[in-house]
Amino acid sequence: MSLPQIVSRDDWLAARTALLAKEKAATRARDELNAERRGLPMVEVDKEYVFEGPDGKATLLDLFDGRDQLVVYHFMFDPAWDAGCRSCSSFLDQVGHLAHLRARGTSFAAVSRAPFTKILPFKARMGWTVPWYSSYGSDFNFDFHVSFDEDVAPISYNYRTKEQHERSGTDYYISGEQPFELPGLSCFLRHGDRAYHTYSTFGRGLDGLGSTSTFLDLTALGRQEEWEEPQGRSSALGAPAGSPGVRYHDEYED
Repeated sequence: MSLPQIVSRDDWLAARTALLAKEKAATRARDELNAERRGLPMVEVDKEYVFEGPDGKATLLDLFDGRDQLVVYHFMFDPAWDAGCRSCSSFLDQVGHLAHLRARGTSFAAVSRAPFTKILPFKARMGWTVPWYSSYGSDFNFDFHVSFDEDVAPISYNYRTKEQHERSGTDYYISGEQPFELPGLSCFLRHGDRAYHTYSTFGRGLDGLGSTSTFLDLTALGRQEEWEEPQGRSSALGAPAGSPGVRYHDEYED
C-alpha cells in the first residue's frame, strides 16, 4: 500500500481548503435533495397488514406507537433461518438511541418475515431493544418489494422490474427469497387513523444511515429544524412544530 503524499503544513492546508469547498457543495446539494425528498407525494396504505410483536397481533398503525412517523427497517430473516442476516445485523448494531427519534415524533421498528418465535431469541442474543415485528403470513414484505414471490406480487427491486434486472445483469438481487446486501427501509406518515407510505430506499441507498439525523432526512417531516425547506410542514400536517433540540436521551419528555 502506498502512502499519501507528504507535504508541508501550508501545502496540506491549501489542499484541505480546496477539498472543503467540494464538501460544502456536497452538503448544500444534499440539503436540496432532502428538501425534494420531503416534497414527494404520498400514497395511502389501505391494505390491512397483521404483524406479531411482544404484545401479540399488531397493525401498521400500532407500529407507529402513537407517533406521527414510522421508519421500518426491512430486516432480512427468512422463515427457514434460525438467525438473521449478518449485514442487517451489522446495520441494526449502528442504530442510535431511539429517544432522539421519538422526541421528533418518529418511531423506528424492524420487520422480518421470520416468525416472532424465531425473532425473539435472536434479538435477545444480539442484546437489541429496538422494536421488532414479524410479518410472517402477511403480504407486507412482498408489497414493499423486499421479498419475492410472483404468486403474491410482481417482482420488483429498487424500482426495477424482474425483466430490467435480467437485462442489466443484476438479477442476483432477486434470485432468492430476499435480496442480498441490505434489503430496504420504508417511511410512513400517520394522519389520524390513516397511514401513508412516503418513501422507500434499497441496497446502497442505506449506505451511511444509522444516525438520528440520517433517518429523519428520509422522512416527510425531516429533522424539523427551522432552516429546513419547506418551512411549516410539521404544523401543516398536525405534528408538533419545531425541534426539541439535542438533549441527553433521558431528558426528553417522551
